[in-house]
Amino acid sequence: MLKRFATLVFFTIAFNTTVLAQTDNTPVATFTTKQNRIKEYRNLLNNSIKKNLSLPLTDSTEEYWQDAFAAMELLQYHSPWIDGRVKFAFDSIAVRSDEFKRAFIELVYSNYPRQFVWQVAHLLKQTTNSRLFAMCSEYLLMNDEKGTYKDSILKRIDELLLLKNDSTANPFFTMLQNKILLSSKPFPLSAITEASFLKNEIVLFSFQRKNRNYPGLAMVRKKNGEFLQDASGVYFSVPQLARSLSNMPGYISNGNTPQGIFKMTGFGKSSGNFIGPTENIQMVLPFEKSEDIPDSVTMRFGNDYASLVPAECKDVYAFYEAWYAGLAGRTEIIAHGTTVNPAYYNNQPYYPLTPTQGCLCTKEIWSEVNGKRLISDQQKLVNALKNAGGAKGYCVVIEIDDAQKPVSLQDILPFLQK
Repeated sequence: MLKRFATLVFFTIAFNTTVLAQTDNTPVATFTTKQNRIKEYRNLLNNSIKKNLSLPLTDSTEEYWQDAFAAMELLQYHSPWIDGRVKFAFDSIAVRSDEFKRAFIELVYSNYPRQFVWQVAHLLKQTTNSRLFAMCSEYLLMNDEKGTYKDSILKRIDELLLLKNDSTANPFFTMLQNKILLSSKPFPLSAITEASFLKNEIVLFSFQRKNRNYPGLAMVRKKNGEFLQDASGVYFSVPQLARSLSNMPGYISNGNTPQGIFKMTGFGKSSGNFIGPTENIQMVLPFEKSEDIPDSVTMRFGNDYASLVPAECKDVYAFYEAWYAGLAGRTEIIAHGTTVNPAYYNNQPYYPLTPTQGCLCTKEIWSEVNGKRLISDQQKLVNALKNAGGAKGYCVVIEIDDAQKPVSLQDILPFLQK
């Protein structure tokens, strides 16, 4: 079975979504036509959001509200009535299930990044769920210009460790402690562009900014250590977005693509409505529980992870985010194209790229008339990997700096070997 994209459960469109192939083998996704895009939006707005949030909030209706939260993230939707329903949900948050709380805080982080600080701070003091605690902590840290919450987060971690009485390392607590206590070191980019890093392996690099609203850049390195170039000597590269809908840190489920090393395991195809029919690149995290890759492979990958990290990066804690993400239970992060309607994000710096639930995503444009694929950076990336020898190797995601602009080839050229 191919790795499944974490499809939003609310996405039930009444029209035919069969992916077709024309005689010229150009992929077609019929749900990307203008008519079907309109139907999709109306369904999400009227049924997934308005209808579900009109229900009373009880144990039996939590899942409907959660569907609404997912649709609101996808559309980045606001209205006075919707905002009021979000405030209403906070009134009974203490008695809601942990699953509901996590979906709700994810929405709040995404769509209301400044509005609910004291409510989230109150929830942080109540919860004993490690993942939910981390989500609340990250929301507070995002709003903590004066460092007000750092000490209280660290103190609460100590209290929870005593309460849980568990000697097993907790990835959520460790990532928070690293973020608060360790200084952020500049990443030695030359250490990973050298041929000695992941020697004799095909490597997909995804160079990103700290601000994931700006697209990164994907490049491919061959087994001989050389970066892929065309016949005229121009390095291959395509823009690639590593931003999730929630924009939460990468060690949290549905957060941004975590920094660090992934194992590439081959190519795949998806029947999901958001990924589309273009071939994708399958990947696994350390320790990931995958439907497609034996646990022994991901366990060995996790146990050997530190030996793959260059000496210059051993003390750069951000390089271990993928390791902790796998330990924390993240799954199904792949590199794929998109059939999501880019119009939802036409005011965002990453337009026309589209955010995901944490995958690496490249630009694809589909005909509004017949759904035929018109532009595909994903196909270019797949072809580049095939030219380099395939998609068995590693993928490395790294933030190069905090410049407020997309990553360009000019940013990377100084670090490539001549």
